[in-house]
Amino acid sequence: MKKEYDFSKAKRGAVVPQVGKTRITIYLDDDVLDAFRDRADAAGRGYQTMINEALREHLGRSKQPLDADTIRRIVREEVRKTG
Repeated sequence: MKKEYDFSKAKRGAVVPQVGKTRITIYLDDDVLDAFRDRADAAGRGYQTMINEALREHLGRSKQPLDADTIRRIVREEVRKTG
């Protein structure tokens, strides 16, 4: 092992991205978010996980691409189920 190393020409390596999850920003209606949070608290789970599961369930039923209006409709349907 050397006493000193020369890092003047060093390059930072690539950051390995997390596989399977992507951080996004999404705007949801307050009542929709509150309903998912309440439902998640009652089930002892995370509300983001429950939103993801609702979207995944919809994708399993339909092969149409998701746009913002479709996501809003799906989330509202899930909220109505919990009443």
